[in-house]
Amino acid sequence: MNVTIIGTGYVGLTTGVGLAYFGHQVTCVDKNLQIVASLQRGKVTIHEPGLAELLALALPHLCFQSTIPELIGEGVVIIAVGTPTKTNGDTDLQYVDAAAHAVAERIAPGASLVIVNKSTVPIGSARHVDGIVRRTLAARNVKAEIFVTSNPEFLAEGRAVYDTLYPDRIVIGADDSRAVARLRELYAPLLEQTFEAPQLTPRPERYALPPLITTTPTSAELTKYAANAFLATKISFINEFANLAEKVGADITQVARAIGLDARIGSKFLHAGIGWGGSCFGKDTRAILNTADSYGLKLSIVEAAVGANYRQRLHVVDKLQQHLKVLRGTTIGLLGLAFKAHTDDLRDAPALTLIAQLHERGAVIRAHDPVAIPNARRHYPDLPVEYCESAEGLATDCDALVLVTDWPEYRQLPLAAIKARMRGNLLLDARNLLTPGDVAKHGLTYAGIGR
Repeated sequence: MNVTIIGTGYVGLTTGVGLAYFGHQVTCVDKNLQIVASLQRGKVTIHEPGLAELLALALPHLCFQSTIPELIGEGVVIIAVGTPTKTNGDTDLQYVDAAAHAVAERIAPGASLVIVNKSTVPIGSARHVDGIVRRTLAARNVKAEIFVTSNPEFLAEGRAVYDTLYPDRIVIGADDSRAVARLRELYAPLLEQTFEAPQLTPRPERYALPPLITTTPTSAELTKYAANAFLATKISFINEFANLAEKVGADITQVARAIGLDARIGSKFLHAGIGWGGSCFGKDTRAILNTADSYGLKLSIVEAAVGANYRQRLHVVDKLQQHLKVLRGTTIGLLGLAFKAHTDDLRDAPALTLIAQLHERGAVIRAHDPVAIPNARRHYPDLPVEYCESAEGLATDCDALVLVTDWPEYRQLPLAAIKARMRGNLLLDARNLLTPGDVAKHGLTYAGIGR
C-alpha cells in the first residue's frame, strides 16, 4: 500500500519506519531539510532504542523528502505533525491545518485516500480536517474520494519501536466502513503479527494479538486524552500516597507492589518518584481540561493530578532543604536530565523544575545524563548548569546528589568512588531506583520518595 506521512517526529518517523518494515511503500515528508538529508543517509534524528536498526531494514520501502508527492490512486496519508499548547491550554492546530491544506493541494483527480489524524488533536479535529481538505479540493475543482479518520497513537518515548511493533490495541475512528477496511489492510501485519521480529526488538513471549477497535472519530479522539489523563492520574495518586507513607513510616514500594497485584489496579504506572513529564501528559491534560471548560464542565480529578504532579517536584526540593538546611551556596549534582530513561527529550522534564528552583535558592547545579546533554545545550542554552561527562565527575565537591532520571546505568553507580569525591554525603533517590542498604554501606545517606 502507498503511504505518505507528514512529519518525522517521534510518531511520524517511528510509524513510517514500522509501516515500511512491514512492506508498505512509505514516503515520509518533513519541511526541515537537515532532517530529511540525515534520514536519507540512513541516520535517525531522534534518540529511540531500536529505531536505527529498524530504519536500516526498512530503507528499501522508504523514502524521505521535503515536499508532498502527487497523491494518486488508492493510498493512506498520515498527519503526524506537532500540536503545541496555546497559552490557555488549548491545542494549537496551525501545523495540522497547514498539513491538511498541503495534502489537499497534492491530491490528483480520481484519487481515493484515507487521511489519518495521527497527531493528538482536540475533539472534532477529524471533521475540521475534512472541511479543510474538501474546501481546498472544491477550490481546485478536483473530484476525489476522501475519508478523514482518527487513529490515535499510543507510543511511549523510549519504547516507541516496541509499541509500534507490539501494540496493546489499534483504535480507528471512522464514519465509513471503506476507510476502516483500508486501515485494517494497512495494519494487517500488526494485527496478525505476520512480520519477522527484528533482532533488537524481539516479539515478547506470550504476546496476544492486538484487538482492532473501531469507533466514531470523536470517540477515538477522546480515547487518546482519556488514556493519558488516566495514566497521569495514576502516577500522581501513588506519589500522594508516597508522601503520606513518609509521614506514617511506611514504604511506598511495598504498598505499590501489594496493590499492583490486584488485577483491577495493575502494577504499571505505580512507581513513586518525582512525577511525570514529557511532551504528552502535561500537554494532553491541559488540553482536555480546556475542552471540558469550554463545555462548562470541571474535570476535578485530572485537575488535581496536574497540581499534585507539580507539587511532587517541589517536594523533592523541600526534601533537599530538610537535609541540608540551607541550599544557598551548596553544590547539587543531578543524575539525569531527560524526563525519562531511553530518551534525550527534556520537554517538561522534572529536572528543569529542579534546576529553576535550586538556582532561585542560590545553589550551584551540576548535571550528568547519558544522552541528553547535547539536547540540553541545543534547546536550553541558558540553563545555569555545569555539565559533567560522568557520574563520578559530577560528584566532585557536591553536597548532595539527586537521582532524577531512571536510567538503568544509574543502578550500577560506583558509590564508593562517588562518596570519596563528594563534600557531603546525601543521595536523594527521586526515582526509588536504588536499594537503600547498598547506598548506606558506602557511607552515603540515602533518602527516597515514600520510603
